[in-house]
Amino acid sequence: MRGAGGRQAVISVAGVRGDRGQEVKRVVGGWQRLRRRELPRRRCGPSWRGLGAQQSAAVPNLDMVEGVDNEKIANHLNGAVSSLGREPLKVLVQVNTSGEESKSGVDPSRCVELAKHVKLACPHLVLSGLMTIGMKHYSSTPENFEALVNCKVQVCKALGIPTEQFELSMGMSGDFEKAIEMGSTNVRIGSTIFGPREYPNKKQNP
Repeated sequence: MRGAGGRQAVISVAGVRGDRGQEVKRVVGGWQRLRRRELPRRRCGPSWRGLGAQQSAAVPNLDMVEGVDNEKIANHLNGAVSSLGREPLKVLVQVNTSGEESKSGVDPSRCVELAKHVKLACPHLVLSGLMTIGMKHYSSTPENFEALVNCKVQVCKALGIPTEQFELSMGMSGDFEKAIEMGSTNVRIGSTIFGPREYPNKKQNP
Protein backbone atom coordinates (compact mmCIF):
# COMPACT_ATOMS: atom_id res chain seq x y z
CA MET A 1 0.00 0.00 0.00
CA ARG A 2 1.31 3.43 -0.90
CA GLY A 3 0.99 6.61 1.10
CA ALA A 4 1.53 10.25 0.23
CA GLY A 5 -0.52 10.15 -2.94
CA GLY A 6 1.23 7.17 -4.55
CA ARG A 7 -0.77 5.14 -7.06
CA GLN A 8 1.18 1.90 -7.28
CA ALA A 9 0.05 -1.07 -5.22
CA VAL A 10 2.81 -2.53 -3.05
CA ILE A 11 2.69 -6.10 -1.77
CA SER A 12 5.25 -6.86 0.96
CA VAL A 13 6.09 -10.56 1.18
CA ALA A 14 6.94 -11.19 4.83
CA GLY A 15 7.37 -14.30 6.94
CA VAL A 16 3.74 -15.38 7.44
CA ARG A 17 2.44 -17.73 10.13
CA GLY A 18 1.44 -21.18 8.93
CA ASP A 19 -2.23 -20.69 9.79
CA ARG A 20 -2.33 -17.66 7.49
CA GLY A 21 -0.72 -19.39 4.54
CA GLN A 22 -3.94 -20.14 2.66
CA GLU A 23 -5.10 -16.54 3.02
CA VAL A 24 -1.83 -15.25 1.60
CA LYS A 25 -1.98 -17.79 -1.22
CA ARG A 26 -5.49 -16.60 -2.07
CA VAL A 27 -4.45 -12.93 -2.07
CA VAL A 28 -1.40 -13.52 -4.26
CA GLY A 29 -3.42 -15.74 -6.58
CA GLY A 30 -6.01 -13.01 -6.90
CA TRP A 31 -3.34 -10.48 -7.84
CA GLN A 32 -1.96 -12.82 -10.47
CA ARG A 33 -5.39 -13.31 -12.02
CA LEU A 34 -6.03 -9.57 -11.93
CA ARG A 35 -2.67 -8.90 -13.56
CA ARG A 36 -3.43 -11.27 -16.42
CA ARG A 37 -6.98 -9.99 -16.95
CA GLU A 38 -7.00 -6.28 -16.12
CA LEU A 39 -3.57 -4.82 -15.49
CA PRO A 40 -2.17 -5.17 -19.04
CA ARG A 41 -4.90 -2.83 -20.23
CA ARG A 42 -4.29 -0.38 -17.40
CA ARG A 43 -0.49 -0.45 -17.78
CA CYS A 44 0.12 -0.91 -14.09
CA GLY A 45 0.71 -3.72 -11.66
CA PRO A 46 1.82 -4.67 -8.16
CA SER A 47 5.35 -4.22 -6.92
CA TRP A 48 6.62 -7.41 -5.26
CA ARG A 49 8.67 -6.68 -2.16
CA GLY A 50 10.41 -8.97 0.28
CA LEU A 51 10.36 -7.92 3.92
CA GLY A 52 13.37 -9.17 5.84
CA ALA A 53 16.85 -10.40 5.05
CA GLN A 54 15.63 -14.01 4.68
CA GLN A 55 14.04 -13.05 1.35
CA SER A 56 17.30 -13.52 -0.56
CA ALA A 57 16.02 -16.83 -1.97
CA ALA A 58 13.17 -14.94 -3.65
CA VAL A 59 15.44 -12.40 -5.35
CA PRO A 60 14.56 -13.57 -8.90
CA ASN A 61 10.92 -12.55 -8.36
CA LEU A 62 11.26 -9.41 -6.26
CA ASP A 63 11.33 -5.75 -7.19
CA MET A 64 12.70 -4.72 -3.80
CA VAL A 65 13.97 -6.10 -0.49
CA GLU A 66 13.15 -4.16 2.66
CA GLY A 67 15.29 -4.90 5.67
CA VAL A 68 19.00 -4.55 4.85
CA ASP A 69 20.50 -3.80 8.25
CA ASN A 70 24.18 -4.73 7.91
CA GLU A 71 26.95 -4.95 5.33
CA LYS A 72 26.95 -8.77 5.29
CA ILE A 73 23.33 -8.88 4.11
CA ALA A 74 23.99 -6.17 1.54
CA ASN A 75 26.97 -8.07 0.16
CA HIS A 76 24.99 -11.32 0.04
CA LEU A 77 22.13 -9.74 -1.90
CA ASN A 78 24.57 -7.99 -4.21
CA GLY A 79 26.22 -11.32 -5.02
CA ALA A 80 22.88 -13.07 -5.54
CA VAL A 81 21.70 -10.43 -8.01
CA SER A 82 25.02 -10.51 -9.84
CA SER A 83 24.90 -14.29 -10.25
CA LEU A 84 21.39 -14.10 -11.71
CA GLY A 85 22.32 -11.50 -14.28
CA ARG A 86 19.11 -9.59 -13.58
CA GLU A 87 18.64 -5.84 -13.31
CA PRO A 88 19.83 -4.19 -10.06
CA LEU A 89 17.63 -4.88 -7.03
CA LYS A 90 16.13 -2.01 -5.06
CA VAL A 91 16.71 -2.17 -1.31
CA LEU A 92 15.71 -0.25 1.78
CA VAL A 93 18.07 0.06 4.74
CA GLN A 94 16.33 -0.93 7.97
CA VAL A 95 16.84 1.36 10.96
CA ASN A 96 16.01 0.43 14.56
CA THR A 97 14.38 3.70 15.60
CA SER A 98 12.82 2.40 18.83
CA GLY A 99 15.94 0.87 20.36
CA GLU A 100 14.08 -2.37 21.11
CA GLU A 101 16.33 -5.43 21.28
CA SER A 102 13.61 -7.54 19.66
CA LYS A 103 13.80 -5.42 16.48
CA SER A 104 16.33 -5.70 13.70
CA GLY A 105 17.85 -2.62 12.15
CA VAL A 106 21.00 -0.57 12.14
CA ASP A 107 21.40 2.02 14.88
CA PRO A 108 20.48 5.51 13.62
CA SER A 109 24.04 6.65 14.33
CA ARG A 110 25.35 4.12 11.75
CA CYS A 111 22.65 4.61 9.14
CA VAL A 112 24.72 6.87 6.87
CA GLU A 113 27.67 4.47 7.03
CA LEU A 114 25.56 1.50 5.92
CA ALA A 115 23.78 3.53 3.25
CA LYS A 116 27.16 4.54 1.81
CA HIS A 117 28.23 0.89 1.68
CA VAL A 118 25.10 -0.12 -0.22
CA LYS A 119 25.38 2.72 -2.71
CA LEU A 120 29.14 2.69 -3.27
CA ALA A 121 30.19 -0.94 -2.71
CA CYS A 122 27.17 -2.88 -4.03
CA PRO A 123 26.77 -2.10 -7.75
CA HIS A 124 23.94 -4.61 -8.19
CA LEU A 125 21.78 -2.94 -5.53
CA VAL A 126 19.90 0.35 -5.71
CA LEU A 127 19.60 2.27 -2.46
CA SER A 128 15.97 3.39 -2.62
CA GLY A 129 15.23 4.50 0.92
CA LEU A 130 14.93 3.61 4.59
CA MET A 131 12.48 1.55 6.60
CA THR A 132 11.65 0.81 10.21
CA ILE A 133 9.45 -1.74 11.97
CA GLY A 134 6.82 -0.42 14.35
CA MET A 135 6.86 -1.06 18.05
CA LYS A 136 4.91 -3.83 19.75
CA HIS A 137 1.19 -3.91 18.92
CA TYR A 138 1.95 -2.05 15.66
CA SER A 139 2.09 1.35 17.30
CA SER A 140 5.06 3.70 17.16
CA THR A 141 5.52 7.11 18.71
CA PRO A 142 6.14 10.23 16.62
CA GLU A 143 9.71 10.18 17.95
CA ASN A 144 10.35 6.90 16.11
CA PHE A 145 9.15 8.40 12.84
CA GLU A 146 11.10 11.60 13.45
CA ALA A 147 14.24 9.51 13.90
CA LEU A 148 13.76 7.90 10.48
CA VAL A 149 12.99 11.26 8.85
CA ASN A 150 16.22 12.63 10.35
CA CYS A 151 18.15 9.63 9.02
CA LYS A 152 16.71 10.30 5.57
CA VAL A 153 17.89 13.90 5.67
CA GLN A 154 21.39 12.84 6.72
CA VAL A 155 21.69 10.07 4.11
CA CYS A 156 20.42 12.23 1.27
CA LYS A 157 22.82 15.02 2.22
CA ALA A 158 25.81 12.67 2.52
CA LEU A 159 25.14 10.90 -0.78
CA GLY A 160 23.66 13.75 -2.81
CA ILE A 161 20.28 12.07 -3.26
CA PRO A 162 17.19 14.25 -3.84
CA THR A 163 14.91 13.74 -0.83
CA GLU A 164 11.83 13.44 -3.04
CA GLN A 165 13.39 10.38 -4.69
CA PHE A 166 14.11 8.60 -1.40
CA GLU A 167 11.47 6.32 0.14
CA LEU A 168 10.44 6.12 3.78
CA SER A 169 8.78 2.84 4.68
CA MET A 170 7.27 3.32 8.11
CA GLY A 171 3.88 2.81 9.68
CA MET A 172 1.87 -0.31 10.40
CA SER A 173 -1.75 -1.11 11.20
CA GLY A 174 -1.81 0.79 14.49
CA ASP A 175 0.09 3.89 13.43
CA PHE A 176 0.04 4.24 9.64
CA GLU A 177 -2.04 7.43 9.60
CA LYS A 178 0.52 9.30 11.72
CA ALA A 179 3.33 7.81 9.63
CA ILE A 180 1.78 9.14 6.42
CA GLU A 181 1.40 12.58 8.00
CA MET A 182 5.12 12.52 8.79
CA GLY A 183 6.24 11.55 5.30
CA SER A 184 5.88 7.79 4.88
CA THR A 185 5.66 6.62 1.26
CA ASN A 186 4.96 2.97 2.10
CA VAL A 187 2.90 1.53 4.97
CA ARG A 188 2.33 -2.09 6.02
CA ILE A 189 -1.15 -3.08 7.21
CA GLY A 190 -0.90 -6.87 7.19
CA SER A 191 -2.44 -7.33 10.64
CA THR A 192 -5.51 -5.39 9.54
CA ILE A 193 -5.96 -7.82 6.65
CA PHE A 194 -4.82 -11.11 8.18
CA GLY A 195 -5.24 -10.47 11.91
CA PRO A 196 -2.64 -9.76 14.63
CA ARG A 197 0.38 -11.94 15.28
CA GLU A 198 2.59 -12.32 18.33
CA TYR A 199 6.23 -11.20 18.30
CA PRO A 200 8.12 -12.98 21.12
CA ASN A 201 10.59 -10.92 23.11
CA LYS A 202 14.26 -11.69 22.51
CA LYS A 203 15.60 -14.01 25.19
CA GLN A 204 18.04 -12.46 27.61
CA ASN A 205 21.41 -14.13 28.13
CA PRO A 206 21.80 -15.50 31.67
